[in-house]
Amino acid sequence: MEKDKSEILTKDVYSRQVKREWKRLVKDSFHNLEFQTTLYFLKKYLQKKGSILDAGGGPGRYAIELAKSGYNVTLLDLVKNNTDFAKKKIKLAKVQNNIKGVFNGSVTDLSVFPDECFDSVICLGGPLSHISEEGKRIKGVSELVRVSKKNSFIFISVMSKIGTLSQAPTKWSKEIKVKQHFQRFISLGEDYKWHGKYYCHFFTLEEMKSLLSKFKNVEILEAVGLEGLGSASPEGINKLSQDRKAWKNWINAHYMLCTHPSVVDMSLHMLLICRKT
Repeated sequence: MEKDKSEILTKDVYSRQVKREWKRLVKDSFHNLEFQTTLYFLKKYLQKKGSILDAGGGPGRYAIELAKSGYNVTLLDLVKNNTDFAKKKIKLAKVQNNIKGVFNGSVTDLSVFPDECFDSVICLGGPLSHISEEGKRIKGVSELVRVSKKNSFIFISVMSKIGTLSQAPTKWSKEIKVKQHFQRFISLGEDYKWHGKYYCHFFTLEEMKSLLSKFKNVEILEAVGLEGLGSASPEGINKLSQDRKAWKNWINAHYMLCTHPSVVDMSLHMLLICRKT
Protein backbone atom coordinates (compact mmCIF):
# COMPACT_ATOMS: atom_id res chain seq x y z
CA MET A 1 0.00 0.00 0.00
CA GLU A 2 1.57 3.25 -1.15
CA LYS A 3 2.36 6.05 1.24
CA ASP A 4 -0.65 7.87 2.71
CA LYS A 5 -3.22 5.81 0.77
CA SER A 6 -4.96 4.94 4.03
CA GLU A 7 -5.40 8.66 4.71
CA ILE A 8 -6.75 9.27 1.21
CA LEU A 9 -9.23 6.40 1.55
CA THR A 10 -10.34 7.56 4.99
CA LYS A 11 -10.91 11.10 3.75
CA ASP A 12 -12.90 9.82 0.80
CA VAL A 13 -15.17 7.53 2.82
CA TYR A 14 -15.85 9.89 5.72
CA SER A 15 -16.37 12.86 3.40
CA ARG A 16 -19.35 10.97 1.97
CA GLN A 17 -20.93 9.86 5.24
CA VAL A 18 -20.81 12.85 7.57
CA LYS A 19 -24.48 12.66 8.57
CA ARG A 20 -24.22 8.90 9.02
CA GLU A 21 -21.29 9.31 11.41
CA TRP A 22 -23.08 12.10 13.28
CA LYS A 23 -26.10 9.83 13.83
CA ARG A 24 -24.12 6.63 14.45
CA LEU A 25 -23.71 6.97 18.20
CA VAL A 26 -27.39 7.70 18.81
CA LYS A 27 -29.07 5.62 16.09
CA ASP A 28 -30.13 2.85 18.49
CA SER A 29 -29.50 1.45 21.96
CA PHE A 30 -26.60 -0.72 20.84
CA HIS A 31 -24.62 2.11 19.22
CA ASN A 32 -25.52 4.41 22.08
CA LEU A 33 -23.68 2.07 24.45
CA GLU A 34 -20.40 3.25 22.93
CA PHE A 35 -21.38 6.88 23.40
CA GLN A 36 -22.81 6.63 26.92
CA THR A 37 -20.04 4.38 28.22
CA THR A 38 -17.42 6.76 26.87
CA LEU A 39 -19.16 9.73 28.50
CA TYR A 40 -19.40 7.80 31.78
CA PHE A 41 -15.63 7.32 31.90
CA LEU A 42 -14.89 10.84 30.70
CA LYS A 43 -16.94 12.17 33.61
CA LYS A 44 -15.23 9.74 35.97
CA TYR A 45 -11.74 11.05 35.19
CA LEU A 46 -11.98 14.57 33.78
CA GLN A 47 -11.44 17.54 36.05
CA LYS A 48 -14.54 19.72 36.44
CA LYS A 49 -13.23 22.34 34.02
CA GLY A 50 -10.37 22.87 31.64
CA SER A 51 -9.21 22.67 28.04
CA ILE A 52 -9.73 19.53 25.95
CA LEU A 53 -8.44 18.58 22.51
CA ASP A 54 -10.83 16.34 20.59
CA ALA A 55 -8.40 14.83 18.07
CA GLY A 56 -10.04 13.03 15.18
CA GLY A 57 -13.40 14.16 16.54
CA GLY A 58 -15.35 13.78 13.30
CA PRO A 59 -18.53 15.86 13.06
CA GLY A 60 -18.17 16.94 16.68
CA ARG A 61 -20.59 14.96 18.80
CA TYR A 62 -18.20 14.53 21.73
CA ALA A 63 -16.84 18.06 21.38
CA ILE A 64 -20.33 19.53 21.59
CA GLU A 65 -21.30 17.31 24.52
CA LEU A 66 -18.22 18.38 26.47
CA ALA A 67 -18.74 22.03 25.56
CA LYS A 68 -22.27 21.79 26.96
CA SER A 69 -20.69 20.63 30.22
CA GLY A 70 -18.56 23.77 30.37
CA TYR A 71 -15.23 22.53 29.01
CA ASN A 72 -13.18 24.59 26.57
CA VAL A 73 -12.89 22.27 23.59
CA THR A 74 -10.73 22.35 20.48
CA LEU A 75 -11.86 20.06 17.65
CA LEU A 76 -9.53 18.62 15.02
CA ASP A 77 -10.45 16.22 12.23
CA LEU A 78 -8.92 14.96 9.01
CA VAL A 79 -12.07 15.53 6.94
CA LYS A 80 -13.14 19.06 6.00
CA ASN A 81 -16.75 17.97 5.46
CA ASN A 82 -16.78 16.81 9.09
CA THR A 83 -15.46 20.09 10.47
CA ASP A 84 -17.79 22.15 8.27
CA PHE A 85 -20.71 20.10 9.57
CA ALA A 86 -19.43 20.42 13.14
CA LYS A 87 -19.35 24.21 12.89
CA LYS A 88 -23.05 24.23 11.99
CA LYS A 89 -23.93 21.87 14.85
CA ILE A 90 -21.86 23.94 17.29
CA LYS A 91 -23.85 27.02 16.33
CA LEU A 92 -27.17 25.17 16.65
CA ALA A 93 -26.14 23.89 20.10
CA LYS A 94 -25.17 27.45 21.09
CA VAL A 95 -21.82 26.37 22.51
CA GLN A 96 -19.61 28.65 20.38
CA ASN A 97 -18.12 30.27 23.47
CA ASN A 98 -16.75 26.92 24.65
CA ILE A 99 -15.40 25.78 21.29
CA LYS A 100 -11.98 27.39 21.11
CA GLY A 101 -11.12 26.27 17.60
CA VAL A 102 -12.01 23.87 14.79
CA PHE A 103 -9.07 22.59 12.73
CA ASN A 104 -8.42 20.24 9.84
CA GLY A 105 -5.52 17.90 10.36
CA SER A 106 -4.29 14.45 11.31
CA VAL A 107 -3.56 13.07 14.76
CA THR A 108 -0.10 12.23 13.39
CA ASP A 109 0.71 15.93 13.04
CA LEU A 110 -0.54 18.27 15.75
CA SER A 111 2.19 20.83 15.10
CA VAL A 112 -0.42 23.60 15.08
CA PHE A 113 -0.48 23.15 18.87
CA PRO A 114 2.45 23.80 21.24
CA ASP A 115 3.75 21.28 23.78
CA GLU A 116 1.67 20.62 26.91
CA CYS A 117 -1.17 23.00 26.07
CA PHE A 118 -4.28 20.91 26.87
CA ASP A 119 -5.61 19.79 30.26
CA SER A 120 -6.92 16.59 28.63
CA VAL A 121 -6.90 14.96 25.20
CA ILE A 122 -9.49 12.64 23.67
CA CYS A 123 -9.10 10.56 20.50
CA LEU A 124 -12.33 8.61 20.22
CA GLY A 125 -14.10 6.28 17.82
CA GLY A 126 -10.97 4.90 16.21
CA PRO A 127 -8.84 7.56 14.44
CA LEU A 128 -5.75 5.45 15.23
CA SER A 129 -7.46 2.46 13.60
CA HIS A 130 -7.48 4.28 10.25
CA ILE A 131 -3.69 4.77 10.20
CA SER A 132 -2.04 2.04 8.12
CA GLU A 133 1.58 2.13 9.25
CA GLU A 134 2.57 1.11 12.75
CA GLY A 135 5.18 3.87 12.84
CA LYS A 136 2.53 6.46 12.11
CA ARG A 137 0.26 5.05 14.81
CA ILE A 138 3.15 5.46 17.24
CA LYS A 139 3.63 9.01 15.94
CA GLY A 140 -0.07 9.68 16.50
CA VAL A 141 0.13 8.62 20.13
CA SER A 142 3.33 10.64 20.61
CA GLU A 143 1.52 13.75 19.36
CA LEU A 144 -1.42 13.18 21.71
CA VAL A 145 1.06 12.85 24.57
CA ARG A 146 3.10 15.87 23.48
CA VAL A 147 0.19 18.32 23.52
CA SER A 148 -1.09 17.02 26.88
CA LYS A 149 -0.07 18.77 30.06
CA LYS A 150 1.75 16.82 32.74
CA ASN A 151 -0.69 14.83 34.92
CA SER A 152 -3.43 15.23 32.31
CA PHE A 153 -5.69 12.41 31.13
CA ILE A 154 -5.55 10.95 27.62
CA PHE A 155 -8.49 8.91 26.31
CA ILE A 156 -7.99 6.74 23.21
CA SER A 157 -10.58 4.40 21.73
CA VAL A 158 -9.94 2.01 18.85
CA MET A 159 -11.69 -0.79 17.01
CA SER A 160 -11.27 -4.32 18.36
CA LYS A 161 -10.15 -7.33 16.35
CA ILE A 162 -11.79 -9.96 18.53
CA GLY A 163 -15.00 -7.97 18.89
CA THR A 164 -15.27 -7.60 15.13
CA LEU A 165 -14.56 -11.29 14.56
CA SER A 166 -17.40 -12.17 16.94
CA GLN A 167 -19.81 -10.52 14.50
CA ALA A 168 -18.23 -11.94 11.35
CA PRO A 169 -20.38 -15.10 10.95
CA THR A 170 -23.58 -13.06 10.82
CA LYS A 171 -22.35 -9.76 9.39
CA TRP A 172 -19.58 -10.64 6.94
CA SER A 173 -19.96 -14.26 5.91
CA LYS A 174 -19.07 -13.42 2.29
CA GLU A 175 -15.78 -11.86 3.33
CA ILE A 176 -14.84 -14.96 5.32
CA LYS A 177 -14.83 -16.90 2.02
CA VAL A 178 -11.82 -14.90 0.81
CA LYS A 179 -9.12 -16.84 2.64
CA GLN A 180 -6.27 -14.42 1.96
CA HIS A 181 -8.05 -11.38 3.41
CA PHE A 182 -9.59 -13.35 6.26
CA GLN A 183 -6.24 -14.75 7.37
CA ARG A 184 -4.62 -11.32 7.12
CA PHE A 185 -7.32 -9.94 9.37
CA ILE A 186 -6.92 -12.74 11.93
CA SER A 187 -3.13 -12.61 12.05
CA LEU A 188 -2.45 -8.88 11.71
CA GLY A 189 -5.75 -7.10 12.34
CA GLU A 190 -5.30 -5.52 8.90
CA ASP A 191 -8.34 -4.71 6.79
CA TYR A 192 -8.10 -3.38 3.27
CA LYS A 193 -11.01 -5.38 1.81
CA TRP A 194 -12.65 -6.88 4.87
CA HIS A 195 -16.01 -5.09 4.97
CA GLY A 196 -15.33 -1.62 3.62
CA LYS A 197 -13.46 0.32 0.97
CA TYR A 198 -11.06 2.01 3.36
CA TYR A 199 -8.21 0.94 5.59
CA CYS A 200 -8.77 -0.13 9.17
CA HIS A 201 -6.50 -1.67 11.77
CA PHE A 202 -8.22 -3.66 14.50
CA PHE A 203 -6.46 -3.95 17.87
CA THR A 204 -6.28 -6.44 20.68
CA LEU A 205 -6.00 -5.13 24.22
CA GLU A 206 -2.50 -6.60 24.43
CA GLU A 207 -1.48 -4.67 21.31
CA MET A 208 -2.86 -1.40 22.64
CA LYS A 209 -1.02 -1.88 25.92
CA SER A 210 2.17 -2.62 23.99
CA LEU A 211 1.73 0.53 21.90
CA LEU A 212 1.18 2.75 24.93
CA SER A 213 4.03 1.13 26.87
CA LYS A 214 6.47 2.67 24.38
CA PHE A 215 5.91 5.98 26.17
CA LYS A 216 7.58 6.03 29.57
CA ASN A 217 5.61 9.11 30.61
CA VAL A 218 2.24 7.42 30.00
CA GLU A 219 0.47 5.38 32.66
CA ILE A 220 -2.50 3.20 31.68
CA LEU A 221 -5.22 3.64 34.30
CA GLU A 222 -8.08 1.62 32.89
CA ALA A 223 -9.26 -0.24 29.78
CA VAL A 224 -12.95 -0.38 28.89
CA GLY A 225 -15.05 -2.45 26.49
CA LEU A 226 -17.47 0.20 25.25
CA GLU A 227 -20.23 -2.03 23.87
CA GLY A 228 -19.22 -4.77 26.26
CA LEU A 229 -20.92 -8.15 26.43
CA GLY A 230 -23.54 -7.15 23.88
CA SER A 231 -21.07 -6.71 21.03
CA ALA A 232 -21.89 -9.99 19.32
CA SER A 233 -25.64 -9.30 19.28
CA PRO A 234 -26.63 -5.73 18.39
CA GLU A 235 -30.14 -6.85 17.51
CA GLY A 236 -30.50 -8.56 20.88
CA ILE A 237 -29.35 -5.42 22.69
CA ASN A 238 -31.83 -3.26 20.80
CA LYS A 239 -34.66 -5.65 21.61
CA LEU A 240 -33.65 -5.91 25.27
CA SER A 241 -33.62 -2.11 25.61
CA GLN A 242 -37.37 -2.05 24.97
CA ASP A 243 -37.95 -3.76 28.34
CA ARG A 244 -37.21 -1.10 30.96
CA LYS A 245 -36.53 -3.47 33.87
CA ALA A 246 -34.38 -5.86 31.85
CA TRP A 247 -32.46 -2.96 30.32
CA LYS A 248 -31.73 -1.45 33.73
CA ASN A 249 -30.36 -4.78 34.94
CA TRP A 250 -28.28 -5.17 31.78
CA ILE A 251 -26.77 -1.70 32.07
CA ASN A 252 -25.83 -2.38 35.69
CA ALA A 253 -24.10 -5.59 34.58
CA HIS A 254 -22.45 -3.73 31.70
CA TYR A 255 -20.74 -1.22 33.99
CA MET A 256 -19.75 -3.95 36.44
CA LEU A 257 -18.03 -6.01 33.74
CA CYS A 258 -16.94 -3.62 30.97
CA THR A 259 -13.44 -3.23 32.43
CA HIS A 260 -12.78 -6.98 32.65
CA PRO A 261 -9.95 -7.74 30.18
CA SER A 262 -11.92 -10.43 28.35
CA VAL A 263 -14.87 -8.06 27.91
CA VAL A 264 -12.56 -5.29 26.69
CA ASP A 265 -11.18 -7.56 23.97
CA MET A 266 -14.58 -8.83 22.84
CA SER A 267 -16.10 -5.36 22.57
CA LEU A 268 -16.30 -3.68 19.15
CA HIS A 269 -14.54 -0.60 20.53
CA MET A 270 -12.13 -0.42 23.43
CA LEU A 271 -11.19 2.69 25.39
CA LEU A 272 -7.80 3.13 27.04
CA ILE A 273 -7.62 5.76 29.77
CA CYS A 274 -4.13 7.06 30.47
CA ARG A 275 -2.34 9.71 32.47
CA LYS A 276 0.72 11.63 31.36
CA THR A 277 3.20 11.48 34.21
